[in-house]
Amino acid sequence: MSEELRGVVVCHGRLADALVDAAEQISGVTGALAAVTNTGCDRGTLEERVAAAVGAGPAVVFVDLSSGSCLFAVLNRLKASATVKTVTGVNLAMLVDFVFHRKLSLDEAAERAASAGTKGIQVP
Repeated sequence: MSEELRGVVVCHGRLADALVDAAEQISGVTGALAAVTNTGCDRGTLEERVAAAVGAGPAVVFVDLSSGSCLFAVLNRLKASATVKTVTGVNLAMLVDFVFHRKLSLDEAAERAASAGTKGIQVP
C-alpha cells in the first residue's frame, strides 16, 4: 500500500485526546492520529465526527470499548467501508506501534496493532 494509513481514536470523555497526545510524545510522530470524543453529542453527531475524522480513508479506527456509543457510531457509519478497519480496546501500546507501521495494508495494520495492544497487557 503506498498511501499511509490514518488512525482515528474514538473514546468516551477526554481519553482519545490523552491517548493521541501520549502516542505522539512517545513516538515523535505527529498528525498520524486523530482524536474523536463522544462528549456533548448524540449518536448522529458522533457519527458525523467519526466520518469527518476518517475522511476518504484508508483508516484504522481505534475504539475504547467493544460495546457502547463509540463503537455503535463507528459501525453504523463505517461498517460497509472497504477502506476502514475497526479495532476495539484501544491502548497506548497499539497506537505507538501503529504510527510506525502505517504503510502496511489495512488488514495487516489493524491486526498488527491489535496484537501489539494485547502483548502490551501483562502482569509483571
